[in-house]
Amino acid sequence: MLKNNRQTTNRQTINRQIPDGELPYEKCENRGAANLSDAELLAVILRTGTSGKTAVELARDILAKEPGGLLNLYRMNREDLQLLPGIGRVKAIQLKCIGEISKRISMARHFQGITLNDAKAVADYYMEQLRYEEREVLLVSMYDTKCRLIGDEMISVGTVNASLVSPREIFLRAVDRHAVTIILLHNHPSGEPEPSPADKRVTEQVKLCGELLGIRLSDHIIIGDNRYYSFKEQGLV
Repeated sequence: MLKNNRQTTNRQTINRQIPDGELPYEKCENRGAANLSDAELLAVILRTGTSGKTAVELARDILAKEPGGLLNLYRMNREDLQLLPGIGRVKAIQLKCIGEISKRISMARHFQGITLNDAKAVADYYMEQLRYEEREVLLVSMYDTKCRLIGDEMISVGTVNASLVSPREIFLRAVDRHAVTIILLHNHPSGEPEPSPADKRVTEQVKLCGELLGIRLSDHIIIGDNRYYSFKEQGLV
């Protein structure tokens, strides 16, 4: 009974904030979540607006803050969100958690399609994890003798440069996981995935070290804004 009372109270709270005919709870219940706008979906999470502003209007403020719309849940940090009137500590945390959940759902959806020789499948799996990073992040993705993904490890955060990236760190992780093949992945915050001279030097350095250790570098994939560059597809590894 307490739970039902709480649900009723939550619905009444959001209903008081939103004009008739624009009630996300009822719209979702009657027509399905797919029929809610982005602002209405966020309003369900926010539950309440602020003085003089409905939850839907507050959601629209979040979506309009930067050109990204829903991508603002990735791009805006908690402090940025809390600068908006009506967004306090709890709501900012909730919104950041929703962004993280969406990222993990996307990764889970692509996981089953990963094959070692399919650069697009690997890029799709890591796209949501890396495309929104504001700094370059280098990961090593590791595979067993049956070309199955064992796991991945973050190697560095910052500029991917041959003088900064340690092949020792990469292969220590690979040996620890009993990997026989690895793929390097990193992002370009600019959104352009074309490799730099430093990217090419890192790739060659890791490839040579792998040949000595018997752990093959299968590919180096650079993640851009919903685009990728594969050294393997370009015949460079």
